[in-house]
Amino acid sequence: MPLDRRRLIGSSLVALAAGPARAGTPPGREPPTSRPAGSLELAIAADASSTPTGLAIARGGRMFVMMPRFTGAEPVTLGEVLPDGSVKPYPDAAANRPDPKAPHATLFHVPNGVFDRDDTLWVLDAGLPEGKGTPVPGGAKIVAIDIAQNRILRSIPLEAGVVAQSSLNDLRVDRRDGRSLAYVTDQGQAGAGAILAVDLDSGRVVRRLDGHPSTRSEDGLVKFVERRPVMERKGDARPKSPKGGANGIALSPDGTRLYYAPLMSRRLYAVDTAALRDPDIPEATVAAAVRDLGEKGMTGGLTTDAKDRVYLSLQEHNAVGRRLPDGTVEVLAADDRLIWADTFWITPDRWLYISAAQVNRRPEFNRGEDLQRPPYAILRMRIDANPVI
Repeated sequence: MPLDRRRLIGSSLVALAAGPARAGTPPGREPPTSRPAGSLELAIAADASSTPTGLAIARGGRMFVMMPRFTGAEPVTLGEVLPDGSVKPYPDAAANRPDPKAPHATLFHVPNGVFDRDDTLWVLDAGLPEGKGTPVPGGAKIVAIDIAQNRILRSIPLEAGVVAQSSLNDLRVDRRDGRSLAYVTDQGQAGAGAILAVDLDSGRVVRRLDGHPSTRSEDGLVKFVERRPVMERKGDARPKSPKGGANGIALSPDGTRLYYAPLMSRRLYAVDTAALRDPDIPEATVAAAVRDLGEKGMTGGLTTDAKDRVYLSLQEHNAVGRRLPDGTVEVLAADDRLIWADTFWITPDRWLYISAAQVNRRPEFNRGEDLQRPPYAILRMRIDANPVI
């Protein structure tokens, strides 16, 4: 590692460990709040080679991050975080070299992944060649990986559920009580989203709520992160808000309900999973069953606990929120290190982890300048409930 990079990482680690800054506020003079937010602690600083949007943690503690290829030049899209914070290609470097001639065996653009109860790692590959454009034929897929043997077990094609403007984003897997199912959000490259319901045994893929208001990017919204609007800025062109349809998803504890939200929206939605995956149910019937659960802030990733509470990555507030079953939204913790709060993970010992992806610092939002500063913080806090899966 070159000396200048060691210094950069070292200074970043000091800043991460120091906790949230309160510049300009004398000690003991913080403004009063009606309900003080809790605190987060630094679990690890991941020295990822590019933007780590996804996070998954095995029952034994092994940690994995997913780094979408936003430009196509990123060297690694799926990595394992080692105890010293370094990130190695996973399952190996060869699998991370995208090959259009072997689309089922190599990884193109991985935004997220999850573990099931058997500790199999399920990875979503959007199959995008350069973060955009038509998905590579055969490239959009769900990949099952045996982490004990560090090898790919199988690949389930998603081609039947993608369109030319697809941008698959988030994944949930439900393998229990004889079920073997997956749900995938498609945020769309122009904001027109959808949800894919996948039978992992048969490989059947059903595309649902395509272009429905609950899966579409809302117009007229501006997202603020680190006290600045997140706007696409290219040359002298007028800045514009990014588009982002169906993004974060979460399953209810019994697997009968899917919570979801567009990236560019302040509302949370829910729909019955049985309706999503049954191809004989008319699309109009599925659309009529969608429930608008009200406002929840601007979020990225979602997750649920065993008490059916939905955790919210409150990106505008560098905070973790939680929606209770009665609709109440509470702020659990806030931390200036939580830059672009993204993916949650709940471990069996009741730690809630969340990644700070720094997406707002990417070049496309800063007139071509990359303001990301690795390592990337992965923070955590204690909660009072078990994970759903």
